[in-house]
Amino acid sequence: MRKETLRLIFLLLISTHLHSVLSWKKEEFRNCDQTPFCKRARSRAPGSSTLTATDVSISDGDLTAKLTHKDDPHSKPLILTLSVHQDGILRLIIDEDHSLSPPKKRFQVPDVVVSQFPATKLHLSRLTPDPLSSSVYLSDSHSAVLRHDPFELFIRHDPSGHRVLSLNSHALFDFELLREKSEDDDWEERFRSHTDRRPYGPQSISFDVSFYSADFVYGIPERASSLALKPTRGPNVDHSEPYRLFNLDVFEYLHDSPFGLYGSIPFMLSHGSTRGSSGFFWLNAAEMQIDVLAPGWDADSSIALPSHRIDTFWMAEAGVVDAFFFIGPSPKDVLRQYTAVTGTPSMPQLFSIAYHQCRWNYRDEEDVDHVDSMFDELDIPYDVLWLDIEHTDGKKYFTWDRTLFPHPEDMQSKLADKGRHMVTIVDPHIKRDDNFHLHKEASQKGYYVKDSSGNDFDGWCWPGSSSYPDTLNPEIRSWWVDKFSYSNYVGSTPSLYIWNDMNEPSVFNGPEVTMPRDALHYGGVEHRELHNAYGYYFHMATANGLLKRGEGKDRPFVLSRALFAGSQRYGAIWTGDNTADWDHLRVSIPMVLTLGLTGMSFSGADVGGFFGNPEPELLVRWYQLGAYYPFFRAHAHHDTKRREPWLFGERNTELIKEAIHVRYALLPYFYTLFREANSTGVPVVRPLWMEFPSDEATFSNDEAFMVGSSLLVQGIYTERAKHASVYLPGEQSWYDLRTGAVYKGGVTHKLEVTEESIPVFQRAGTIIARKDRFRRSSTQMANDPYTLVIALNSSQSAEGELYIDDGSSFNFLQGAYIHRRFIFSNGKLTSINLAPASGSNERYPSDAFIERIILLGHAPGSKNALIEPSNQKVDIEHGPLWVLRARAPAVMTIRKPSVRVAEDWTITVT
Repeated sequence: MRKETLRLIFLLLISTHLHSVLSWKKEEFRNCDQTPFCKRARSRAPGSSTLTATDVSISDGDLTAKLTHKDDPHSKPLILTLSVHQDGILRLIIDEDHSLSPPKKRFQVPDVVVSQFPATKLHLSRLTPDPLSSSVYLSDSHSAVLRHDPFELFIRHDPSGHRVLSLNSHALFDFELLREKSEDDDWEERFRSHTDRRPYGPQSISFDVSFYSADFVYGIPERASSLALKPTRGPNVDHSEPYRLFNLDVFEYLHDSPFGLYGSIPFMLSHGSTRGSSGFFWLNAAEMQIDVLAPGWDADSSIALPSHRIDTFWMAEAGVVDAFFFIGPSPKDVLRQYTAVTGTPSMPQLFSIAYHQCRWNYRDEEDVDHVDSMFDELDIPYDVLWLDIEHTDGKKYFTWDRTLFPHPEDMQSKLADKGRHMVTIVDPHIKRDDNFHLHKEASQKGYYVKDSSGNDFDGWCWPGSSSYPDTLNPEIRSWWVDKFSYSNYVGSTPSLYIWNDMNEPSVFNGPEVTMPRDALHYGGVEHRELHNAYGYYFHMATANGLLKRGEGKDRPFVLSRALFAGSQRYGAIWTGDNTADWDHLRVSIPMVLTLGLTGMSFSGADVGGFFGNPEPELLVRWYQLGAYYPFFRAHAHHDTKRREPWLFGERNTELIKEAIHVRYALLPYFYTLFREANSTGVPVVRPLWMEFPSDEATFSNDEAFMVGSSLLVQGIYTERAKHASVYLPGEQSWYDLRTGAVYKGGVTHKLEVTEESIPVFQRAGTIIARKDRFRRSSTQMANDPYTLVIALNSSQSAEGELYIDDGSSFNFLQGAYIHRRFIFSNGKLTSINLAPASGSNERYPSDAFIERIILLGHAPGSKNALIEPSNQKVDIEHGPLWVLRARAPAVMTIRKPSVRVAEDWTITVT
């Protein structure tokens, strides 16, 4: 009886705590002043570092040196290693001297740098004979220079002598060495009711990084703020908090804040109008705080540097310096270089880039069937229906509540018959229930993260008392992989995919709603050292589980909330628990753009907002914008009203349906862009300046964005808007995607807006492919014909690409795909093969054909088109720009040219 009373009291305390953390409460989370390593680092003045580089030499093809304190020759040295890699990538590692036997090995994050990257290392053979500095060549035009006294590293553009990037130019470098604890040392840190033992004492690292010829810096997600990073320190700075990278479960996050959210990618890139872009990446999974320093922040410094630069200050609680410098010079070059290190985004299955329907929670099989049938009744396509935590048996993952979902295989099969899929949630917290086989096995095998005393860590999450698999350990990841087999995940089928939530990790009764920093992982690694990568390893293991389940034949789909550098290799992410208001609609664009700039191309925000009840106008506008997110999913909290597309009146249903139809029509274009991201690292959606790098008017614009290089999308972010100001960059014209109306580039246009759509434009000089027949799902559109929309520029020319494969397997890696380039010039449209020379037609045969060709901006008077090699003549007529859209304007159309996508052909307009 006494035990039961104590349990009830504990549950009451936890529920009170839960209520306090289920919305953003500033006091629940630490700021810089409450974070000792951040406070210490920020207190240091420029010029305070006295490090010098000595014993510089070439060893095993790398530059090596010792870093010692000039004012303390007896201090323990640091070991510096510089390696040069192909494509102008420089890697810098600074660590303690292992020969001096530090108390433990500092954690260096494994399994993020792709396996093929070390092979790109260029072996250094000589140093410049300069006693004051050592330099090595990065490329034909750039050198890396190590200045000896005081220690500084910078990259120089040799023809001009201008700097590109530098580290420690302000002499702010500090590296706290691990120590053995003495009786007098009090290393414990306390925040609210939690105590961190810190058994190895302070171990933080901090340094300054400068970007030269930069107008703005971007990156370091995840945060809900502007695309261009605002200064956090210096004259006239409104707020003084640095940008925080510390994965946290934050409910109802603020729409304009530097505080950490669910993911952390310590990668920043700069851009300027004079010398393009450069990038910096620090591979470190500990908590990080980053200042962007306003001009004049170092007014009292005696160090003189060029004024046209942006200075930043990086601070981490633990780890080593493992930093990468990328010289660009274009934004796309920087992304290619960064993803050469961390990997390009995985190629998704086609269904996963279509529309997803989700809420917390669909109640039972009857609810699932009703929602599914309503989409069919209203002719609204969708591809995926999601189930949240309530589908399980008592929050035990890999199980089903057999009262509510007695026939999960049949339920999935009914969806699969229509080409649809299901996603279920699997979180990292495992219910501590001795009758739950997963917990029993993990406990017996010792597979859980340990607390600071070496016992299985026991925290509180949705199931109550929970423990967390230590996915840093490869053996435990392999164990987790096997849990997705059909025999282990009973009730799953090949059409079921996975959602990883709460994997920051979320611990309701932990410090800052996460795991204590002194918890222990594989190899004695403290949680503080790998915190930001915990969700990454969990995401990795889940994706590999689906890969093994399908015997390596089908590409996995796993959505994760937590993310780290490299997460792009394992699936999609979303921006977490947003709110149904206009500000969150607005901030979703810089959030998605920033994720794309840091490798995470497959991302999106919950359409409609997770919390709250959107008014119909907000919901419609969100669908109209969300149709252009790379990941397009509607989702809602269980306390919200139901908000499926048919619940807001007939007119709003039609508007939502039309937005979804636009996405399905553009799936061939989106899929082609996902293949480009998979090949090059260039994101699907992009800031305007990525396509127009010299246009300064685009540098701080984060209300509009590019989808690929052809479409510009401008969101509507205010209620009852009648007009929108839209800047259309460049010297070419732009065509309204809906009406075909022409607008001049290089001008801000004040446009009337209606409820029917948001402003979207196709860039003159481009060709995009569409599919205009709407089915129940993307899978059922597989054999449908294509429409080519040719937007001609002032030279009456245009070009574009189309990529096609089977949409699901890895056969494309063996060349089983179609990749065409379409070029319109001198009145002739030509289809050119970009697939392997061996012939994609043999490896991926397809009868897909083009049923319509639309010409925008073509000079009037043409009446016929000659198709070769068939020598067939067809009429040019006026047809609708969009077949199913009411009052669609007429445009010049070549109907039924009857050319196959996979073949070479030309069509000459006469």
